[in-house]
Amino acid sequence: MAANGKQKLKLLYLYKMLDEQTDAEHGLSMAQILEKLEEQGITAERKGIYKDLNVLREFGCTIGTIQHMPVEYTMEKTGLDLAELTLLVDAVQSSRFLTQRTANRLVKKLSDLASVHERDALKRRVHVDGRVKSQSDSVFYNVDTIHEAMRLKRKVAFLYFKYDSNMNPEAQHDGKLYVQTPVHVVFANGYYYLIGWSDNHEDFVRFRIDRMRLLQVSDEKATRNQEIANYAFEDFAYQAFGMYGGEPVSAKLRVAPDAMDIVADRFGTDVPTRPRKDGGAEVSVTVRKSAQFFGWVAGMNGAVTIAGPKKLADEYRSWLRGLAEQA
Repeated sequence: MAANGKQKLKLLYLYKMLDEQTDAEHGLSMAQILEKLEEQGITAERKGIYKDLNVLREFGCTIGTIQHMPVEYTMEKTGLDLAELTLLVDAVQSSRFLTQRTANRLVKKLSDLASVHERDALKRRVHVDGRVKSQSDSVFYNVDTIHEAMRLKRKVAFLYFKYDSNMNPEAQHDGKLYVQTPVHVVFANGYYYLIGWSDNHEDFVRFRIDRMRLLQVSDEKATRNQEIANYAFEDFAYQAFGMYGGEPVSAKLRVAPDAMDIVADRFGTDVPTRPRKDGGAEVSVTVRKSAQFFGWVAGMNGAVTIAGPKKLADEYRSWLRGLAEQA
């Protein structure tokens, strides 16, 4: 570009420079600004830069100064601050449904929102013990496709895979497409799920969205019936052991004092509790009765026990006996 053309871009280069290279703790002196513009083939004088800074202020930019020797100029960011960006980077890095490649790409985009000085702080990684990342990038596109089908009131068609004994993905349903009416998309237990209506089973079904392949909006119109019309997502029942099926039941758990934090993390702090003399409590919760729930109770090694109802406690004991017989 000719020198005259570059001069016309001076204000844009100045804006880009302040946006990328300054923050609340790092600024650019007038000499540094002139030097960086010179590197772009743009000659400027201090007086002209002062005028340009005022133009940026009139445009709505918050141009400040750091009282160093010499004075440094900064531009306040109107987007996410470093603490917010760090929180988002941590969330991306610890998400199970993201592949490492997608996580790295998102972190790069988030880092681009920070100044060059802040980016080093965002390079750190959160260590999540035992966290297994997803092996498929399809989840984002699949969720979008499902919502598009719901908007068009159409069914979705897809192949569905599970892992065989050699840890190889194996197509279910004899390799034929599932065709289901999408009803709800749920994020639970670190994964996205589709709750759909199966015409063949005349009931609701659940599928892990990251295990779908070749997902597409079907030409078939979505099924409409009273069950779907009356469907309500039972968030209270899914917040613990929810996506494993089983009927929702009200349970009373006897919790030891040192296990109250664990129960609060699992069920929240708004559940009804009745304090006990030993410092623990009896907690009333709603769960879906399942092997996963029973396994969680067993894993608490007596710190959490089922106090009621009796039928649920009896089924738990029967489940334990069945496991012991298989050992």
